[in-house]
Amino acid sequence: MKTLADRVLQVLRQVRGPDASDAVFEATALIVGSAFLVIGFLVALPVFWGHELAISGSGSIGVFAAFGGALAAAIAFALGRLAVRPEEVDPGAARDGFSVPGDRLRWYDLAAIAFAHAAIAYLGWLGVAELLERSFTDAPVYAFPGAVLVAVAFALTGYVSFLSAVALTPMVLSLVLAVFLVVGAFASMLASSDVHWWRDNLSALGMSSNSSSIAFNTTLVIAGIMVTTISRYATAGLPAEDPVDRRGRFMVRGGLILLGILLACVGLFPVDEFFLLHNTVATGMCVVFAVIVVGLPWFLRTIPRVFVGLGWAYVLVIILLAAFFAVGYYNLTAVELIAAVLIFSWIIVFLRTAGSIGARATT
Repeated sequence: MKTLADRVLQVLRQVRGPDASDAVFEATALIVGSAFLVIGFLVALPVFWGHELAISGSGSIGVFAAFGGALAAAIAFALGRLAVRPEEVDPGAARDGFSVPGDRLRWYDLAAIAFAHAAIAYLGWLGVAELLERSFTDAPVYAFPGAVLVAVAFALTGYVSFLSAVALTPMVLSLVLAVFLVVGAFASMLASSDVHWWRDNLSALGMSSNSSSIAFNTTLVIAGIMVTTISRYATAGLPAEDPVDRRGRFMVRGGLILLGILLACVGLFPVDEFFLLHNTVATGMCVVFAVIVVGLPWFLRTIPRVFVGLGWAYVLVIILLAAFFAVGYYNLTAVELIAAVLIFSWIIVFLRTAGSIGARATT
């Protein structure tokens, strides 16, 4: 008699491979979501039975959904990667939705992406529970409806995470990165033991004396790994037949990878323990970004001039913000927040632009 694990593996073998249609993946995602729905209900009901539960807070359905949702996201992501893993690897074929023949996502790439999915699920369900708690003040939740709500949270998380894994492209990954950075930053702000952290700078969230330091620094490290992954694959489809184009692509890819490394270093070296090194890598990020943006029309000769103008406008805004800080008009936190939004929004738009250039080059 086949076990549940054998049946899951059999389904994954049926959908595995580059020729699997979107309809098959969608059906498999529904199966995965349904499995998490049943598992969530069967696990939650005995735990909740005989108790009146709070919506958020210690021992609440919100905390249960957050922890279980994180686990469901990681498991569903792993199942999704197994579903698109070919049984026989062709060294000359592009895989994983990335235009890099013979290359594949490394284990640390996948670990970082899976962690990002789990973190988004965890922080997202905590936020939803907190919002519902404030909407239904002092309302109790009974065992059966609580188990149903948790089961639905597990199912939705597993469904979305599975589809994200099987459709993983640089663009999808950039959106995951953006959501991860947003939820990680807001979670760090809400968890901060210093309510006036913003009077210093954004890096104050990562100080060892701050209760939010682990969440903030981990967010930066994982985001840095994801940026290097995106950079390596997103630039692969750019024109490289001409030596000048090949050199330009190398410069842009190297600059984006360096940007990711510096971002990770900002989290690895907290400002209160490594003041000089922390400020050096943080400043280096801005410098590398400016070099990439300013030199883009020479690095990538086919890049649309409208996008070049957008990047130059971003750099000018960052310089203007720095001038406002220098004269005391803005504090450092405002400058860092706006600069971070500009830099990462530019990266996301660049990925779409690079993808369109690569698509034209292959037609």
